[in-house]
Amino acid sequence: MSDDAIDRTPEPEMGRPQWVSGPEPPPPQREPFTPEPVLVTVGDIGCTATRVMTPSGQRPLAGTVWIVTNQTTVDRRIPSYAIVLAVLLMIFCLLGLVFLAVKEEKIQGFVQVSVQGPDFYYATQVKITDRAQVFDTEQRVNYIRALVAALPAA
Repeated sequence: MSDDAIDRTPEPEMGRPQWVSGPEPPPPQREPFTPEPVLVTVGDIGCTATRVMTPSGQRPLAGTVWIVTNQTTVDRRIPSYAIVLAVLLMIFCLLGLVFLAVKEEKIQGFVQVSVQGPDFYYATQVKITDRAQVFDTEQRVNYIRALVAALPAA
């Protein structure tokens, strides 16, 4: 063995100074990342208390404008069972004509919800098959508008 190998001391570790004695200090603690919960969704748009999440990315909720456009059609008609009953019962008595007063509604279409903010615009369409779905979609957007109003102005 040569004298150079014996006299040489190992180099100190880079993370801890050599003159510190005692146990190794714990690594610095970072707060775990906890995403905000999604409070409401409309189509493929989700909203937290401070963010708008779309398939194209996340944006701040503050300063956004929400627009709802109802693009549904209502078709009112006499159902086929009422016509059959009216014809069958008209033969026996004229009371069968009352069945012609029965009307059936069929709602088709969609509600378009768009969000516009600083440097972004996104729109989604919610398919509608019932009047309650129109009301529900409008109430969801009103809730989001209330979230926007509660935030400080950007």
